[in-house]
Amino acid sequence: MDFTFTEEQQAAVEAAKAVFSDVAPDAVPSPALTPGAVAEDLDRPLWARLAAADLLGLTLAPEHGGAGLDPIALCLVLRESARVLARVPLLETSAVALTVERYAHPRTAAALLPRVTRGELVLTAAAQGRTGHEPATHAVTAHRDATGWTLDGLQTAVPWAHRADIIAVPAHTTEGGTVLALLPRTHDGLGLTDQYSTNGELLAELRLDAVHLDDTDVITTDGACARLRDILTTGTCALALGLGETVLAMTSQYTGKREQFGHPVATFQAVAVQTADRYIDLRAMEATLWQAAWRLTGDTGGPLPAAGDIAVAKIWASEGVRRVVQTAQHLHGGFGADTDYPLHRYHAWAKHLELSLGPAAAHEEALGDLLAAHPLD
Repeated sequence: MDFTFTEEQQAAVEAAKAVFSDVAPDAVPSPALTPGAVAEDLDRPLWARLAAADLLGLTLAPEHGGAGLDPIALCLVLRESARVLARVPLLETSAVALTVERYAHPRTAAALLPRVTRGELVLTAAAQGRTGHEPATHAVTAHRDATGWTLDGLQTAVPWAHRADIIAVPAHTTEGGTVLALLPRTHDGLGLTDQYSTNGELLAELRLDAVHLDDTDVITTDGACARLRDILTTGTCALALGLGETVLAMTSQYTGKREQFGHPVATFQAVAVQTADRYIDLRAMEATLWQAAWRLTGDTGGPLPAAGDIAVAKIWASEGVRRVVQTAQHLHGGFGADTDYPLHRYHAWAKHLELSLGPAAAHEEALGDLLAAHPLD
């Protein structure tokens, strides 16, 4: 693969930097530190600026108002958003929109996607299954009848569900297949129960009780659920990379100023070795991320399906971002635990990203299954 970014991809990065340049890392307190303190809304002004900069339709086709770029460009922008802990559902909306464009009924795509690019619709996905390669848990089932589809079941830890206009819900059919339902948040039969993430965000438990949808609101094409999950997982790796790079930069600045025995602590061998190890983690996270994003751009071949590279990227992202923030906390000393300093927010977000869409162990299991099914001769 070629690690050189195109002019269009680099332009997307510059546009993202301009949008996020004046965004301060969020100050949402963790529920563990301040009981009951939870963020209840996304950053609406920032969402509007993303739409004005044409970043919400970055990967959508021009006929839907998009720029027609690829998942690599999306990951580049997501990395910039994570540097400031931007409280916007950019990943979720982009992933669902990409899936709708590729798999949904043309009328559905034409009705939804232009509104997404203009910032008028917020999309999210209930795709928090345990393992790295399963499209969803078996908690939601879909039954086909004469007038459409009926969905029943439960899905937990759905991000932005209280603010999204449409929630993409993977479901297993009674025939053994999978479908992806595009469910309006206010639809009859859908109930939301508050849940809270480690980073203080308001999540939701979805309860579906005989929710009926028309055929045009349900994507039945094989691969749609898996594609959605692959984009979400790869995008999560991009968020972890941007966060980790920022935390390492914060640590470098702090240890370069903090003195002990008349010398900056950054000059001590033990400190230098730890930060060097974390730099290696970040470079591995970056290399595996771009490999996974590149595989998402199309059929690039290889001994394993794209899911193999995505699993490897998520393993590195989960383990790497955890080690980076733990080392940062250690090298900052007591200052790292000061809630007036933003490092504790990056730590909370890192734990959230580490576990989102499966921890490293789940993706190691998924990778093992792929290797068993596709042995490398």
